[in-house]
Amino acid sequence: MHAASAGQAAAYNALVTKRFDVCVQGAGAVGKALALALSRQGFSVALVQAAQPPGAAAAREDVRAYALNAGSIGLLAELKVWESLPAQGAATPVLDMRIEGDSRGRLEFSAWEQRVRELAWIVDAAALEQELATALRFAPHVSLVGEPAPAELLAVCEGKASATREALGAGFEQHAYGQTAVAARLVCEREHMGVAWQWFRSPDVLALLPFDRPEAGRSFGLVWSVPAERAQQLMALDEADFNAALNEAAGPAPGMLKLASQRAAWPLSIGRAARWCGPGWVLLGDAAHVVHPLAGQGLNLGLGDVATLARVLAERQREESWRPLGDERLLSRYVRERASPTWTMAQLTDGLLHLFAQPGLPLRELRNSGLTLVHHLKPLKRWLAGQAFK
Repeated sequence: MHAASAGQAAAYNALVTKRFDVCVQGAGAVGKALALALSRQGFSVALVQAAQPPGAAAAREDVRAYALNAGSIGLLAELKVWESLPAQGAATPVLDMRIEGDSRGRLEFSAWEQRVRELAWIVDAAALEQELATALRFAPHVSLVGEPAPAELLAVCEGKASATREALGAGFEQHAYGQTAVAARLVCEREHMGVAWQWFRSPDVLALLPFDRPEAGRSFGLVWSVPAERAQQLMALDEADFNAALNEAAGPAPGMLKLASQRAAWPLSIGRAARWCGPGWVLLGDAAHVVHPLAGQGLNLGLGDVATLARVLAERQREESWRPLGDERLLSRYVRERASPTWTMAQLTDGLLHLFAQPGLPLRELRNSGLTLVHHLKPLKRWLAGQAFK
C-alpha cells in the first residue's frame, strides 16, 4: 500500500514539474476547446481543472443553452465533438428567428432567406461540456492537472471573474447593467418548428430558444433579462405564478408555456480587458471580453478566439518555429484579429439594450419603426445575419 502511494506521488510530481508548451487555465467550454485544438497540432497541453466539492454537480441542474453559429459548429466538427450532439437530442437547429419590439416593430430572419440549412444551433451546455471532456480523454498531448504547470505559454480561459487575469495586471473594465438573466427550460403546448422568439421591450429582453430537451419538438430554453429587483421577484414566485408571468410577457404567439426545470439567475454586465496578452500569457473568452446575452454570442466569440489563436500558433509552427510560443509580438497577431469582431458585437448588443431600455413614446415609436425598416432592408439584414450566424 505504502509503495503504491509512493509510486502515485512520484508520478504526480513528475507531471507537475514537466514543462509543457501551453498551460490552459480554466476548463470550461473555451478552455477545453483550446486544449483540444492545440493538442491536434502536437503541442503538449496542461489543462487546469479546479476540484469540485463532492455532490456539487448533482446539487444544481444546468439549464444553460448555447446558441452556436456556423463558425463555432465548424470548429467543434474539426475537434470531433460536434457529430454526436444532434444525435443525442442535445442540439436543435434554428430555422427562423422572430424579433418583436414594444410597439409593433418586428424583424425576422429565416434560413431560407439566408440560403443556409439553419441559422444557428441551440445546444445543451452540459452535454457540450461532457462531449468536450470525452474528447479530451482521447487527446494524446493533453494532461489534466489540478494546479498551473510550467509552460511556454499561459492561456487564461477562466471567465469574467478571472483571478489569474487580475494577477497578471491585465486590467478589466466592467460595467454592470443592473439586470439579471433568468434561465430555465420550458415545455410548450405547440411544436416550436425551429423558431426562436425574442422580445425587446423597456425594461426587459425575453428570448425563447427552440430546444428538444426535455420534450422533443416542444421545448424552449428561456433567457429572460430583467432588472435585478424584478429577477428576485421572478425567482421567488411559485411555478404557477411564474408560468403566468412568463405567458403574459410572451403573449399567445409561441403557445402556452410552462416550466420544466429549475430556474437559474446571474447578473449581467459588459466588460473588456485592457490587455489581452503579454510576455508568456494570453486571454481568451470571457476573461478577455463579456457581452450581453441578448444576441447569444458569448460562447461564439470565445470559440472564435480559440480558432484564431490556434491558427496563429499553427502558422508560427510552419513559418517561425524559432519564435517562442509566449512571444508577445506573436500573440499580438491574435489580439489584433479578434479586437474588431468582439468590439463590434459588444457595441451592437449594448446599443440595442440601451435603445430599448429608454422609456418615452417618441423614442419607442422611432426604434420600432427602425426595427421594421431593417426587416425590409435586405443588405442590412444580410450584414446583421453575417455578424450573428457565421
